[in-house]
Order: sequence, then C-alpha cells, then structure tokens
Amino acid sequence: MSDLTPMMKQYMNIKKNYEDSILFYRLGDFYEMFFDDALVASKELEITLTQRECGLEEKAPMCGVPFHAADSYVNKLIDRGHKVAICEQLEDPALAKGLVKRDVIRVVTPGTITDLNALDEKTNNFLSCIFLDKNGIGITYVDISTGEMYTTQYYGNEKQCIGFLLDELGKISPSEIIANDTFLENKKATKIISNKINPYISSYNNNLIDVNLMTEKIENHFNIDDIAKLNIADKKYSIISAGVLLNYLYETQKVSLGHINNISYYNVSDYMVLDINTRINLELNETIISKAKKGSLLWLLDKTSTAMGGRLLKKWIEQPLINIDKIQQRLDVVQIFYDDIILMDQVKTLLKGIYDLERLTSKIAYGNCNARDLVSLKNSISILPKLRNLLINSNYDILRNIGNTIDCLDDIFVLIDKSIIDEPPLSIKEGGVIKSDYNKELFELREASTKGKDWLSSLEEQEKQRTGIKSLKIGFNKVFGYYIEISKSYLNLVPENYIRKQTLVNGERYITPELKEMESKILGAEEKMIAIEYKIFAEIRDSIKKEAKRIQNASKIVSKLDVLNSFAQVAFKNNYIRPKLNNDGEINIINGRHPVVEELIESELFVPNDTFLDKNDNRVLIITGPNMAGKSTYMRQVALITLMAQIGSFVPADDANIGIVDRIFTRIGASDNLTQGEISLKTQQKTVY
Repeated sequence: MSDLTPMMKQYMNIKKNYEDSILFYRLGDFYEMFFDDALVASKELEITLTQRECGLEEKAPMCGVPFHAADSYVNKLIDRGHKVAICEQLEDPALAKGLVKRDVIRVVTPGTITDLNALDEKTNNFLSCIFLDKNGIGITYVDISTGEMYTTQYYGNEKQCIGFLLDELGKISPSEIIANDTFLENKKATKIISNKINPYISSYNNNLIDVNLMTEKIENHFNIDDIAKLNIADKKYSIISAGVLLNYLYETQKVSLGHINNISYYNVSDYMVLDINTRINLELNETIISKAKKGSLLWLLDKTSTAMGGRLLKKWIEQPLINIDKIQQRLDVVQIFYDDIILMDQVKTLLKGIYDLERLTSKIAYGNCNARDLVSLKNSISILPKLRNLLINSNYDILRNIGNTIDCLDDIFVLIDKSIIDEPPLSIKEGGVIKSDYNKELFELREASTKGKDWLSSLEEQEKQRTGIKSLKIGFNKVFGYYIEISKSYLNLVPENYIRKQTLVNGERYITPELKEMESKILGAEEKMIAIEYKIFAEIRDSIKKEAKRIQNASKIVSKLDVLNSFAQVAFKNNYIRPKLNNDGEINIINGRHPVVEELIESELFVPNDTFLDKNDNRVLIITGPNMAGKSTYMRQVALITLMAQIGSFVPADDANIGIVDRIFTRIGASDNLTQGEISLKTQQKTVY
C-alpha cells in the first residue's frame, strides 16, 4: 500500500469500504475500474482491458467507460448480478490543490435502480427486507423509483413463516432481497426463491436487529415523534425489517429519500391468498412456457393509459380483495364507464396526456431530474383541472366525489410555467433553461450578451468594408475564443493591427485587442448566466420536492381511475357482465368463458361452460376426458373468473354469482410441469373444489 501512487492510495482507501461492489472511479471524462474490478467489468461489458502505472512492480489492470454514457454500462452490470459504487470528484479539478477529493455518492443495486431506461414502466422494481426468528417473520419492501413502501408480518414456526414469505414474494417479485442470517441459513427456502424469482440476495448486519434502534431510525426518516402514527407500534417484525431497509437505503443512496413519505402496513387476511405456484399456473402476469406478457391475464386487462395505472393493475391482479363492499365500490365505477362509453373515452383521452407522476417525483427527490422532466410534470398537471371538471360535472355521485378529491397542483404548474422554457435542452448545466423574465439579473446578463453579439456582427461588416476583404468572418471555438478568419487569397490585405493566432490550410485566423475585450465581456456574461440558471433550477427543483406527497396523492387517484376505466374498456369490447357477489360460498356461472383463451382464438368461437359449486352437496366437480380436451382450461377458467370478480372487473359469462373466496391454490401432478392440476377455491369456512 505504501508503494502505491497517491491516486491509487485514494482508490484503494475508497474501495475497501465497497468490497462487494464494482467501483466506478471518476477520472476526468471517464469512470475507471482497476485491478479485479477491471478484470470483471472488461469481461462483462466487453470493453478493452488496459494497464496503468500504480507504483507497484506490475501495472494495474484498468478499463473505463465514458461518464456521459455510464448508465447503460451500470445497468448491464446490475443485470448480470453485480453492485456498482459510483465514485465522483467532489471538487472542481481546476480549483483543487493536489489530489482531487473523491468519494462514493451512490451504490446502485438491482433493487435501487432509478434509471427509467432500465425499468419496465408498468412494473414495480421492489427491494425487499426480511427478518426471521423462531417466533415470526417480517417483510418490508419498497420501490424507490415510485416512493411506495409496504410492510407486513406473521407469527408462527419457521415452516409456517417460510410458507407465508413465499406467498408474499411470489406476489411482489422483488429484484433484490436483504435478509438476516437466520433466514439465509434455510437453504431450501433460498433455493426456491432463487429458482422461482431469481432476485439478488445479500445479508445485513445482525447488530441492526434491535427494535428500539430501528424504531428510532423509522421515526427519524418519517419525521414523527411516535411510531404509532404509522400503525406499526406493536409490530416488532415489521419495525425491524422496515428499519433495516431504510438503513440500507441511506447507506447505498446517500440522499434524503423524501419521496418515501409513508409506509403502508397491510394484513394478508384482507386479500385473497395466491401461492407462488398458483400465480404461475394461472398465468397472471406472464405465460408459463414463453414468459411473455401476451397470453396472460395482465395482457388481457391492461388497457391503461398511464404507467402508474399499469403498475396498479398488476398489483390488483396479484392481490384480489375479499371484502365485498370494497369490490362493489370498484364495480360501481366500472359500471358507470361501461354504460357511458362517451365518458369512458373522454377519461381515457385525458389520461393519455399524463406522464409517470410517481417516477418523475422520484427523479426530483433524487436531484437527477432535468428541465424536460419538469416540463413533463407541468404538462401532466395541466390535465388535472380538465379531469377534475369532467368528473365533477358528470351525472354520477361517485365520480363527483372522486373529482372533488383531486388536487390540481396549480401552484406547481405556475412555478414551472413561469420559470422553465417550453422546449429546454437535455443538460441543465449549459444554460438555456430558464425564461429571461423570471429573474432580473438573468435578464440583464442576456441583454448584455445579446448586445455583445450584435456588436460582433456589426464589427464583421465594418471590417469587411474597411479592409475590402469580402470573405472575412468572425468565428468562435472553445480553444481560441473569438477570432477573425481570412482566406489565403486576401492575406495581402490584412491590416497591421491584426495579430495572427492560427494558420489553416485555406487561410489564417487573427485576433485584435478590441475583439478580445468584447470576448471577455460576452463569455463572462455567459458563465454567469449558466451559474445563475443552474442555481435557479436547483431552487425550483427543491421547491417541488417539498410537494412530493401532494403529487403522489394525485397520482394515486389517476391510477385508480385508469385501472377502472381499463376494466370498462375490456368489458365493453369483450361483452363481459357485472358479477354478483355473495358470502355464502356459492359459485354459479352461466356460460362462462376462459378470458385469455377466448381472446387468443380470434377466428374460432369459444364454447362456454356452466359451473355450480357450493358448500353443501356440490363441493366437488370431477372432470374427465382425453388429453387436450380442455380440462385444465375449464379449471383455470373458473379460477380466473372468480379472481377477476374479486379485483373489481366484469367477467366473461352470461351470468355470474361469485361467492367470495379467500384463496385459490393449485396441486400440481408430478408429470404435469405446471400445465395441469387441481385448482381449488377456498372460502373462509370450507373449501370449494
């Protein structure tokens, strides 16, 4: 270590704190990697491996990527199971005395990706934390790209806890899991999770398993004086898993995380239980064989117009309700849109103009948004008053009540509209972002800069006339600044006061004292303008950041409307009917159809089937027939119709009276490879097969 060069010593000191990550070390316009990191990255990224003097006898292996294109390389490494620590220059190299200060500003992991290009816009990217001991288990998960955070817990022995956990993980499909050693020692459970979900799994420090310590961490994050305000005061397992998760986020993200402003505790008993095999077998989100969205229930029902609506739809499919009143509230709105297709189309048209409010808010909170993101936010907000008025002026009390809850965010719209130009550049550090009349000093500097450039144009015409050189022109580059360029055929007419600066193939470039003086004024003004614009932009961004919760609340309303409108569109197109609901354990379906199969066989008619099940003499249906006769299709059809009814969707049948069930589960035959099996619908009292 003592023989290393100063830069390499700095690198090694930083690297020792991030041994489990590939360190992107900023050097000028590149992120460089050294030693083992370079060997791994050059192979994974398929980039050239070079060497660099490091003070040792052998040169250090090295590879690098341009900083402006780093996101794509980071995403590729994350996709291949690595963490990446981003080490930045913390001071201007031109002003630094000696070695430039550097440190890690963020660690990117599979569960903490915020680059929207790497995320599916209609799928959450969850990071999950698990805490297990001999008496129970807690699980907390967060999507930092949207700010959503959820937690739940379960009391029982280890086998029961693992079963509970697998059901939850099958629902949320996290891309990353952090867990305590007690859980990780269960190799059977981790193997199942790896095979079914394939997340990145790592452990956390056992010293964090302290209820009081984690309570304090949660209270500090949410800026509250009593954890009871979050409804988890008596929930030890949720407190520990949530506190550890927040600790992990602060260690890796190194920002305030203000957009994560609530944690939602839920009881699994409030939702239908779907184990991981059932989710796969029913092809809720993807098909069994091709893993494609097309052919799944999600594909069929997704006519959402917004990214937020798409994510909420997926959540509803994964988590059907068992409370009749809540289901009826959803069905009531779907009924309105179904009966009033003009209103349905008007809502859909408005929703199409709304960008991803949740992920825009996240970018603002992280401080990595640009001016175009703020314009997208402004354009989205401009839709809210129109949507609100449409709902309030409708003939339906439910919609009027929803409309009255919409915050139109007028103050945020006005702030962005007054300050940011309509078509800003991508970069926020090169100027041209803020409107001139928003800031007096900026206006004056732009006036000065404009006058200076007008002076240059005037000077060019004057010099052409004075010298007789018709090809004379004034140009600019970053190396020489402003210059006068004259072609070779006119060099004999060059005045004595011109100072030669550069020789070209076809001519010469000159400067004059007057030109240099004006250059200083113009460039000085431009540097000040860029600095002022960046400062103003940061102030605007920070002001909007404080309103994150309001934007998120508006987003939730938009998302729910979007999903319910999507249900109505699908129902209208496919001739679905509103299901009746009961708590008597009776399922009576007349001419039911498999919703997905019916959609896929466009050129053929699906043959409908009846179903009658109850808790008395009709608890079991024995289905027989040759291979490929449709036995599995029929069983899945009943399960999917029941599930669709309990998420608030209309269903494919002539009539349907659906008894609320609290679980659907599958027993798969050994040779069936998840394509056939016994599907059961279980009520809270008895099981209906």
